[in-house]
Amino acid sequence: MSTPSITIPGTTPFDGGIAQKGYALNKMCFSFNEKANREAFVADPEAYMAKYGLNPQQADAIRSKQVLALLDAGGNAYYLAKFAGIFGLDMQDIGAQQTGMTKEQFKAKLVAANLQC
Repeated sequence: MSTPSITIPGTTPFDGGIAQKGYALNKMCFSFNEKANREAFVADPEAYMAKYGLNPQQADAIRSKQVLALLDAGGNAYYLAKFAGIFGLDMQDIGAQQTGMTKEQFKAKLVAANLQC
């Protein structure tokens, strides 16, 4: 029995195909669990991306630091959080990017939603 396909506008479902597509990107981001790897990336991002064999779409997404581009390139949100942390970005920064808001607007929306609960 197959699972029905659900589409949500503006999202990229993380399925088997996306997992395969993003393997190199996610493997690289997982490596950021170790401080030495984060430092190596910051010192020479291009060499670090080459070490993991990122394709042009993935490398461009890393350079842009845009979450939606990283997701489209096969990134998994859990592993991308490791990458975002290198630059001092938190989940509110990522949420703001995903919704096209500033971080302050996104935080205000979260507060408003919480008050409505």
